[in-house]
Amino acid sequence: MLKRYLPILILFFGILYIFFIPPEPVSIKILFKVIPMVLIISYAFSQIPSQSTKYRALILLGLIFCMIGDGTLIWFVVGLSAFLIGHLFYAAGFISGWKFSIYRVLSIIPIAIYAFFLCSNLVGSLNESGQENLVIPVITYSVAISMMVFTAIMTGNKWAILGSLLFIISDSILSWDLFVESVKYGHELIMITYYTAQFLIAKSILNRKSVA
Repeated sequence: MLKRYLPILILFFGILYIFFIPPEPVSIKILFKVIPMVLIISYAFSQIPSQSTKYRALILLGLIFCMIGDGTLIWFVVGLSAFLIGHLFYAAGFISGWKFSIYRVLSIIPIAIYAFFLCSNLVGSLNESGQENLVIPVITYSVAISMMVFTAIMTGNKWAILGSLLFIISDSILSWDLFVESVKYGHELIMITYYTAQFLIAKSILNRKSVA
């Protein structure tokens, strides 16, 4: 019964966090930031168990590490590392559902061009601002999320594809806002695309046929 209302609860707490929770105190802000992820994980866990157990387990692990990233992003490298691990679990899950298509393989080209453009701007800004220590973590993360998007596209799973694309959009806005220049309504855009991305990735479990 609760499963039916989880998407509504996710939407409610997502809107509550994005538009109504003040930035201070930080502990309360983090708590309400994590609540939608707890609900999304619950939604993913509630999916029909006859689906691929390997895919389901890997996606759940990815969601859990992303939730850890949410709670620790105030320590940037720690949070970034948790998100990176989350993307590796997502990619592993997507690889388990790999469906070869030459058209999907060709998606690596625009993904690589976009990643190069974004990294070039981020690295330039980091060097100019004296934050050279973040260059390698940012490049490593960019490679990981680009790989996650590519593997999602290779599944042919529409929810995984949409979720991964929204995730890279969210992270692109976040990184641009942090290191290049301020983005108008950045917080709202980042979190709306982020929560939607995570929900769609969780929903992608439903599209997996049993292989176990």
